[in-house]
Amino acid sequence: MTVKKLIELPGMKDEHIPLLEKMGIKSVRDLSEGLENEEVVKDIVKNLPQIGPKTVAKWKDLLAEGPAEKAEAEPVKAKRKDKKEVLKKEPEAVPKVLPEADEGYVPKAKPELSDEEVDQMAKRAIISGRRPAFKRQEWHRYAKLGEGWRRPKGRHSKMKRGLKRRSPVVDIGYRGPAKVRGYHPSGFREVLIHNIDGLESVDPKVEAIRIGGTVGTRKRIEIQDRADDLGIRILNRMV
Repeated sequence: MTVKKLIELPGMKDEHIPLLEKMGIKSVRDLSEGLENEEVVKDIVKNLPQIGPKTVAKWKDLLAEGPAEKAEAEPVKAKRKDKKEVLKKEPEAVPKVLPEADEGYVPKAKPELSDEEVDQMAKRAIISGRRPAFKRQEWHRYAKLGEGWRRPKGRHSKMKRGLKRRSPVVDIGYRGPAKVRGYHPSGFREVLIHNIDGLESVDPKVEAIRIGGTVGTRKRIEIQDRADDLGIRILNRMV
């Protein structure tokens, strides 16, 4: 895909263009160079409404492809056509009709995070990526134990003593930043809800709700409708 204008990018809207110009991005080339800088990517995600990290990554992939170079056509010697080839006519190409965009689509709400919280969320993602998988003692020997974590016990446990060539043990040093500890991956703080009255104390700017598992279908639908009216994001919405 060859992108010549910013508005041609997926998810880009007219209201995003002036916001990008304030950041010094006025063309596709400026945006392509800016996406190589992590600080510029953070500013784009923070300042552009309805634009998230996945959309920015898609932009980066499209702009990395660059315009398709047209190969020069090599001269082909004219061949003598047989009568059978003349009778066979190639079918005319039928233009593909693209489906119209769904006008009822509503993007998910995004939290209002401070600059410190955005940095801490990025650090948390890095720490989570390099954190080892904690598996219980002798999980590889007895299938019935499973891989679920259990702290090693026993006087002679070598895993408990931290000897070499043993699986890592859960320790406080593996924790993430305290500022964003317990946050949902979207950046919201989770609030457990069991009835409609609990929605009144929820701040939709920084909090999202999770409906309790014991709530029935009828009451769950009522909670979802009321949450949509208040602009609150639901983390476990019914399909």
